Amino acid sequence: MSAITGRLLRHPQIILLHGTSHVYLPVRKTLSMYEKDPVKIFVVEDDLAYTKFLKYVLGLNPDYEVEFYTTGKECLNNLHKNPEIITLDYSLPDMPGEKVLGQIRSLNPNINVIIVSAQEKIHTAVELLKSGAYDYISKDHETKERLINSINNARNKSSLIKEIDFLKKEISEKYEFEKSIIGTSTAIKRTFSLLEKACSTNISVSISGETGTGKELVAKAIHYNSKRKNKPFVAVNIAAIPRELIESELFGHEKGAFTGAVTRRIGKFEEAEGGTIFLDEIGEMDLSLQAKLLRVLQEREVVRIGGNQVIKLDVRIIAATHKDLAEEAKAGRFREDLYYRLLGLPIHLPPLRERGTDVILIAKHFLDQFAKENQLQRFKISQDGQEKLLQYPFPGNIRELKSIIELAAVMAENQEIKAQDISFNSNTRIESFLYQEMTMEQFMYRIIRHYLNKYDNNVLEVAHRLDIGKSSLYRYLKEMEAAGI
Repeated sequence: MSAITGRLLRHPQIILLHGTSHVYLPVRKTLSMYEKDPVKIFVVEDDLAYTKFLKYVLGLNPDYEVEFYTTGKECLNNLHKNPEIITLDYSLPDMPGEKVLGQIRSLNPNINVIIVSAQEKIHTAVELLKSGAYDYISKDHETKERLINSINNARNKSSLIKEIDFLKKEISEKYEFEKSIIGTSTAIKRTFSLLEKACSTNISVSISGETGTGKELVAKAIHYNSKRKNKPFVAVNIAAIPRELIESELFGHEKGAFTGAVTRRIGKFEEAEGGTIFLDEIGEMDLSLQAKLLRVLQEREVVRIGGNQVIKLDVRIIAATHKDLAEEAKAGRFREDLYYRLLGLPIHLPPLRERGTDVILIAKHFLDQFAKENQLQRFKISQDGQEKLLQYPFPGNIRELKSIIELAAVMAENQEIKAQDISFNSNTRIESFLYQEMTMEQFMYRIIRHYLNKYDNNVLEVAHRLDIGKSSLYRYLKEMEAAGI
């Protein structure tokens, strides 16, 4: 055996069942990034003349690595080479084609088997396709074109399956708890404990927390660490969809159900079948639609707008909101029965200001991410930079931290983030007052100081903006000066 042949044998791809001789062809890199090996084909064919024809046809493509066999037994004895495609003659000397097909499917259901036969019985072809054959091709003047098309389609199918499997694995790894949710604080450890409980059951989950705390990230982590991880994760932001479209978006509609419904549309609940639907900002849903959602959750079925067909659902519900739904229910702005239906396992995400040094861990994560995406050396945060981050309350939470850190990375010199590189948006600073414990006078003084800085100490303009008298403003300024503010 030559060195080249030996190498090719270690990388099988497709099987064609058609002959006794073996042809090993060098192959160039395939089109898919997920399919790095040559395409291995087994041809099983006992007609020597037809074998010669297939050698010529398949030999035109340097991507094909082809082996030829004349019996079903020879093919089955070589399945350990893991071919990707087999073309199988229906009438072999040692066993019928359907028996060979059945054993191939039993041993390796991922192999695409193309039946090539002189028979043209429709019933036979249908039965073979039902039994798992990828395609059925008759031996006639169009065999060459049909065979090449069938092999190309089979390759594309296999490539797509590999790509999907790769992406599923990549997504699952991305949303592992320790990779997607960073922190060691007591507050986040409590969240981890609840997440583990959520992943082990199908209970509905309600996630609460301020804007920017990572509610969708947590929802994805729950889904991709649960038994439903290979099924769809469908996210719907209730607040981002116009009121008149939300019902159709969630439940779908039939053609002609309303003006503009020119085709049938599958709703988000149907899209999520077998998986998880994430209803973000559920507190923004109109009361009229809340009643319809409640029925869907109770009955686990949906009827498209304008339709009569009842569609059963197997969907896990994860809902999220920045509002206090219990208070919303008491105020009559949210249905109490829907609140209890959605509540399930409640998970509250703590704001960043309550997570202590997690701020630094998350900031370093964003810096590493930024450096990788921009092909830069790793950054570090100086001591004064860390102190500045720890003193800030981050009203925009993790989303705000990411924005601030990326800007700091751009401004930094020598891959070190210093305090001077970290800037907080002026509007954000005003909002952050709400998270500091101060007296009313202290709040007022801070607001006045902000406006004076903004309008270059123009007292008349500031008095106008704050709607207070000029003399009152001067009095406040004198008091501020006396207090050292």
